[in-house]
Amino acid sequence: MFTEEDEEPTMNTTAAAQTANVTVNTIRAWARNGVIAATKTAGRWIIDTASLAHRIEIGARRLARKAKTIVLTADNIKAIGGNEWIRGNYHRVYINDWAQYAGIDVDYYRSGNVCGATLGGRGIANGRVGGLLGAVSKVYFDVTDGLLHVQHHGADSYEIRYLNGERDHVNLVARIFSGIRTAVAAL
Repeated sequence: MFTEEDEEPTMNTTAAAQTANVTVNTIRAWARNGVIAATKTAGRWIIDTASLAHRIEIGARRLARKAKTIVLTADNIKAIGGNEWIRGNYHRVYINDWAQYAGIDVDYYRSGNVCGATLGGRGIANGRVGGLLGAVSKVYFDVTDGLLHVQHHGADSYEIRYLNGERDHVNLVARIFSGIRTAVAAL
Protein backbone atom coordinates (compact mmCIF):
# COMPACT_ATOMS: atom_id res chain seq x y z
CA MET A 1 0.00 0.00 0.00
CA PHE A 2 1.32 3.44 -1.00
CA THR A 3 0.94 6.24 1.52
CA GLU A 4 1.77 9.91 1.44
CA GLU A 5 4.78 9.29 3.65
CA ASP A 6 6.27 7.03 0.96
CA GLU A 7 6.16 9.87 -1.55
CA GLU A 8 9.51 11.33 -2.59
CA PRO A 9 10.07 14.82 -1.14
CA THR A 10 11.56 16.03 -4.46
CA MET A 11 11.10 15.50 -8.19
CA ASN A 12 12.61 16.68 -11.46
CA THR A 13 11.06 19.26 -13.81
CA THR A 14 9.54 16.69 -16.17
CA ALA A 15 7.72 14.86 -13.39
CA ALA A 16 6.63 18.17 -11.86
CA ALA A 17 5.27 19.37 -15.21
CA GLN A 18 3.26 16.17 -15.65
CA THR A 19 1.93 16.42 -12.10
CA ALA A 20 0.92 20.09 -12.45
CA ASN A 21 -0.33 19.64 -16.03
CA VAL A 22 1.86 22.51 -17.30
CA THR A 23 4.96 22.71 -19.47
CA VAL A 24 8.50 22.12 -18.26
CA ASN A 25 9.29 25.78 -19.08
CA THR A 26 6.50 26.87 -16.72
CA ILE A 27 8.00 24.75 -13.92
CA ARG A 28 11.43 26.29 -14.58
CA ALA A 29 9.94 29.80 -14.50
CA TRP A 30 8.14 29.02 -11.23
CA ALA A 31 11.42 27.74 -9.78
CA ARG A 32 13.42 30.80 -10.96
CA ASN A 33 10.81 33.24 -9.61
CA GLY A 34 10.37 31.49 -6.27
CA VAL A 35 6.77 30.42 -6.90
CA ILE A 36 7.71 26.88 -5.88
CA ALA A 37 10.54 25.74 -3.61
CA ALA A 38 13.34 24.38 -5.76
CA THR A 39 17.11 24.10 -5.82
CA LYS A 40 19.42 23.84 -8.78
CA THR A 41 21.87 20.96 -8.48
CA ALA A 42 24.34 20.13 -11.25
CA GLY A 43 22.41 22.34 -13.70
CA ARG A 44 19.05 20.67 -13.01
CA TRP A 45 16.10 21.88 -10.97
CA ILE A 46 15.07 19.72 -8.02
CA ILE A 47 11.45 20.57 -7.14
CA ASP A 48 9.99 20.22 -3.64
CA THR A 49 6.85 18.05 -3.89
CA ALA A 50 4.95 19.76 -1.07
CA SER A 51 5.57 23.21 -2.57
CA LEU A 52 4.37 22.02 -5.99
CA ALA A 53 1.24 20.48 -4.44
CA HIS A 54 0.50 23.81 -2.72
CA ARG A 55 0.90 25.70 -6.03
CA ILE A 56 -1.43 23.25 -7.80
CA GLU A 57 -4.02 23.75 -5.06
CA ILE A 58 -3.81 27.56 -5.45
CA GLY A 59 -4.45 27.19 -9.18
CA ALA A 60 -7.40 24.87 -8.55
CA ARG A 61 -8.93 27.40 -6.13
CA ARG A 62 -8.60 30.17 -8.73
CA LEU A 63 -10.28 28.04 -11.39
CA ALA A 64 -13.12 27.13 -9.04
CA ARG A 65 -13.67 30.79 -8.24
CA LYS A 66 -13.73 31.79 -11.94
CA ALA A 67 -16.21 29.09 -12.90
CA LYS A 68 -19.28 31.21 -12.17
CA THR A 69 -22.16 30.98 -14.61
CA ILE A 70 -22.84 33.94 -16.83
CA VAL A 71 -26.49 34.93 -17.03
CA LEU A 72 -27.38 37.20 -19.92
CA THR A 73 -30.14 39.69 -19.18
CA ALA A 74 -31.41 42.80 -20.91
CA ASP A 75 -29.76 44.96 -18.23
CA ASN A 76 -26.39 43.22 -18.70
CA ILE A 77 -26.49 43.66 -22.46
CA LYS A 78 -27.50 47.32 -22.09
CA ALA A 79 -24.63 47.82 -19.64
CA ILE A 80 -22.09 46.75 -22.28
CA GLY A 81 -23.56 49.09 -24.88
CA GLY A 82 -26.75 47.47 -26.15
CA ASN A 83 -29.81 49.42 -27.33
CA GLU A 84 -33.25 48.22 -26.19
CA TRP A 85 -36.02 47.88 -28.77
CA ILE A 86 -39.64 46.93 -27.93
CA ARG A 87 -42.36 46.60 -30.54
CA GLY A 88 -45.46 44.42 -30.19
CA ASN A 89 -44.42 40.96 -28.99
CA TYR A 90 -40.74 41.66 -29.68
CA HIS A 91 -38.38 42.75 -26.92
CA ARG A 92 -34.76 42.86 -28.03
CA VAL A 93 -31.51 44.51 -27.07
CA TYR A 94 -29.39 45.19 -30.16
CA ILE A 95 -25.60 45.31 -30.07
CA ASN A 96 -24.53 47.66 -32.85
CA ASP A 97 -20.78 47.60 -32.18
CA TRP A 98 -20.47 43.82 -32.40
CA ALA A 99 -17.06 43.99 -34.12
CA GLN A 100 -15.30 44.98 -30.88
CA TYR A 101 -16.61 41.82 -29.20
CA ALA A 102 -15.33 39.69 -32.10
CA GLY A 103 -11.86 41.20 -31.65
CA ILE A 104 -12.00 43.25 -34.86
CA ASP A 105 -10.35 46.67 -34.77
CA VAL A 106 -10.65 48.86 -37.88
CA ASP A 107 -8.99 52.23 -38.46
CA TYR A 108 -10.38 54.56 -41.13
CA TYR A 109 -9.07 57.50 -43.10
CA ARG A 110 -11.12 60.70 -42.96
CA SER A 111 -12.49 59.75 -46.39
CA GLY A 112 -14.05 56.64 -44.86
CA ASN A 113 -11.69 54.15 -46.52
CA VAL A 114 -10.03 51.48 -44.41
CA CYS A 115 -6.58 52.46 -43.16
CA GLY A 116 -5.81 49.21 -41.35
CA ALA A 117 -7.52 46.38 -39.53
CA THR A 118 -6.71 43.67 -37.03
CA LEU A 119 -8.47 40.51 -35.92
CA GLY A 120 -7.42 39.37 -32.47
CA GLY A 121 -4.34 41.59 -32.66
CA ARG A 122 -3.12 40.21 -36.02
CA GLY A 123 -3.18 42.47 -39.07
CA ILE A 124 -5.61 41.48 -41.81
CA ALA A 125 -5.87 42.56 -45.44
CA ASN A 126 -7.76 45.83 -45.90
CA GLY A 127 -9.69 44.47 -48.88
CA ARG A 128 -11.31 41.78 -46.74
CA VAL A 129 -12.52 44.11 -43.99
CA GLY A 130 -15.67 45.24 -45.81
CA GLY A 131 -16.74 41.66 -46.44
CA LEU A 132 -15.87 40.70 -42.89
CA LEU A 133 -17.99 43.48 -41.39
CA GLY A 134 -20.77 42.83 -43.91
CA ALA A 135 -20.94 39.12 -43.07
CA VAL A 136 -22.87 39.92 -39.89
CA SER A 137 -25.97 42.08 -40.26
CA LYS A 138 -27.52 41.99 -36.76
CA VAL A 139 -26.55 40.93 -33.27
CA TYR A 140 -29.24 41.04 -30.61
CA PHE A 141 -30.35 39.54 -27.33
CA ASP A 142 -33.97 38.37 -27.42
CA VAL A 143 -35.43 39.00 -23.97
CA THR A 144 -38.40 36.66 -24.54
CA ASP A 145 -36.26 33.56 -25.15
CA GLY A 146 -33.12 34.72 -23.29
CA LEU A 147 -30.73 33.95 -26.16
CA LEU A 148 -28.21 35.85 -28.24
CA HIS A 149 -28.98 35.86 -31.96
CA VAL A 150 -26.78 36.70 -34.94
CA GLN A 151 -28.09 37.26 -38.45
CA HIS A 152 -25.18 36.50 -40.74
CA HIS A 153 -24.17 35.50 -44.24
CA GLY A 154 -21.43 32.88 -43.93
CA ALA A 155 -19.90 34.29 -40.75
CA ASP A 156 -19.78 30.86 -39.09
CA SER A 157 -16.81 30.00 -41.34
CA TYR A 158 -15.21 33.11 -42.80
CA GLU A 159 -11.87 33.02 -44.58
CA ILE A 160 -9.35 35.59 -43.35
CA ARG A 161 -6.09 36.54 -45.06
CA TYR A 162 -3.54 37.92 -42.62
CA LEU A 163 -0.86 40.43 -43.62
CA ASN A 164 1.85 37.77 -43.50
CA GLY A 165 0.01 35.85 -46.26
CA GLU A 166 -1.39 33.17 -43.99
CA ARG A 167 -5.03 32.22 -44.51
CA ASP A 168 -7.38 30.88 -41.87
CA HIS A 169 -11.08 30.17 -41.37
CA VAL A 170 -12.62 32.08 -38.47
CA ASN A 171 -15.99 31.49 -36.80
CA LEU A 172 -17.15 35.07 -36.30
CA VAL A 173 -20.40 33.99 -34.63
CA ALA A 174 -18.53 32.07 -31.93
CA ARG A 175 -16.10 34.98 -31.46
CA ILE A 176 -19.02 37.41 -31.03
CA PHE A 177 -20.78 35.16 -28.50
CA SER A 178 -17.55 34.62 -26.57
CA GLY A 179 -16.70 38.33 -26.55
CA ILE A 180 -20.16 39.35 -25.33
CA ARG A 181 -20.14 36.71 -22.59
CA THR A 182 -16.67 37.84 -21.51
CA ALA A 183 -17.80 41.48 -21.40
CA VAL A 184 -20.86 40.57 -19.32
CA ALA A 185 -18.74 38.48 -16.96
CA ALA A 186 -16.44 41.47 -16.43
CA LEU A 187 -19.33 43.65 -15.18
